[in-house]
Amino acid sequence: MIRSYRDQAIVLRTHKLGEADRIVCLLTKENGQVRTVAKGVRRTTSKFGARLEPFSLIDVQLHRGRTFDIVTQVEMLRPYGTQLASDFDLFAAGTVMVETAERLTADSADGAHAQYSLLLGALHALANLRHDPVLVVDSYLLRALSVAGWAPSCFACASCGKPGPHTSFSISEGGALCDECQSEGGVAVSENTMELMGHLLAGNWDQADRTEAYDRQRVAHLTSAYTQWHLERKLRALQLFERKRA
Repeated sequence: MIRSYRDQAIVLRTHKLGEADRIVCLLTKENGQVRTVAKGVRRTTSKFGARLEPFSLIDVQLHRGRTFDIVTQVEMLRPYGTQLASDFDLFAAGTVMVETAERLTADSADGAHAQYSLLLGALHALANLRHDPVLVVDSYLLRALSVAGWAPSCFACASCGKPGPHTSFSISEGGALCDECQSEGGVAVSENTMELMGHLLAGNWDQADRTEAYDRQRVAHLTSAYTQWHLERKLRALQLFERKRA
């Protein structure tokens, strides 16, 4: 068995370990989510401690271990953490995305390559101010859930398949509902709101960037609830982001 391997990765989260080490959670391009130990990185003499900060895109050499793989070499590719740390809203948005990525890739490597690509694209858009940060977060969440098999139906009825647009949305039913299939748990939405959700899910930024603030707010609320319902837990970063946005 080959004990060492190299991969590109996004740093999701870090924890202190002992006096000088750090546990680093990575989402890698080829190996899915990997939990690693970076030895001595908290010492001032460490050569690559600053390269293992959250949001960083890195090229990393790892040695396989029993519980954690060991970081042996790191090269910085994109310092997204430095760019996001200069603005609290951007930092909060990025934190939502990396926490979601960690949850979605924790138990299986299935779809991890697609999750890596989605997160990388979203962090790049966020750091370079390509779009409204709220739209970037919502688009990322919807597309990441889609890769995991939980894509909401934004046009056809999620229950019977009747073509839309429809004006009711149910989290438990999986998206838009027609008049005949509306459930007690459904909420009223406008056609514009459902169209925006569809644009974000498909990555149609030309249309999404031209939408109204009200529809963006409604989509953000629905996306947050939909995400946490499927993950079956509250996301601390998402709750903080919502409070700041409010």
